[in-house]
Amino acid sequence: MPTMQLREALRAAMTEEMERDENVFVMGEEVAQYNGAYKVTEGMLDRFGPRRIFDTPISESGFAGLGVGSAMVGLRPIIEFMSWSFTLVCLDQIVNNAANVRYMSGGQLKVPIVFRGGNGIAHQLGATHSHRMESIYARIPGLVVVCPSTPADAKGLLKSSIRCDDPVIFLESEKMLNDIGDVPADTEFTLPLGVANVERTGSDVTVISYGRPLQRVVRSAVDALVKEHGIDVELIDLRTLRPLDLPTILASIRKTHRCVIIDEDWGYCGMGSGILYKIQKPAFDDLDAPIEYVHSDEIPVPFNHFLEEAMMPSVDRIVTAVKEVCYR
Repeated sequence: MPTMQLREALRAAMTEEMERDENVFVMGEEVAQYNGAYKVTEGMLDRFGPRRIFDTPISESGFAGLGVGSAMVGLRPIIEFMSWSFTLVCLDQIVNNAANVRYMSGGQLKVPIVFRGGNGIAHQLGATHSHRMESIYARIPGLVVVCPSTPADAKGLLKSSIRCDDPVIFLESEKMLNDIGDVPADTEFTLPLGVANVERTGSDVTVISYGRPLQRVVRSAVDALVKEHGIDVELIDLRTLRPLDLPTILASIRKTHRCVIIDEDWGYCGMGSGILYKIQKPAFDDLDAPIEYVHSDEIPVPFNHFLEEAMMPSVDRIVTAVKEVCYR
């Protein structure tokens, strides 16, 4: 099994799907001549030519709408945004059009489009480039929202997203693009959308996370809890935020009777708040403690490196929350 960076896994997924299906193409800012703002599409222009890999003006609303229209007539576009923070200017195309066309046409029109790019807090990009957009899009019926945490997941989930007949919001992190991991070389390797991964089985507490928080602090916190505190953690990587894999989550809570949710969103109306709402009622009789939610501080993201780190979930905060629900 080859080892590759997460950016290379994304590139492999797009390349394999473009070779498999001539209707797949990529467009976005700097994806062609510049080889991608974060070099995800490096070399793809030379391989597929300017009709299938092409640059757009800095007009997210314009090229998002172009992508939606092309999907409606049978193509399978992959739209790269330099940052998901910039998609606030094209909410109409994604939320009003992409998410609703299939329903409003009575199923006559499909919208097989993938919107992908950097989401969340990166590194000293400031408040306007650091939004966590998952809670905005995961609340919209008609959209599928995906967030990988490893290179292998990135490849398998992106290939499934490209093959999906509904619009997919694919959330990456610039800070994870250099991450290295084993990735299956099989061109038919896919991971199902809407299915969470029980990354570690345990009996004391269910810890739920996804994407960069999982990579940045959650796995380290789980290691500390197991080795230093003797707490047997069951760790769930959601992978897909909409649809949410409730059966897997609830089965875990019915075994452990405790739950901690971790994300980088703001707490109020954040992604974790939505997950908590979905699980607290069906899991109520199985819980031995209130569900804990560890999230970023309720402030704009600072530019200063140390303040940026301080506002986000930390290993210590996660350990404290888990010990709280375990009455340790």
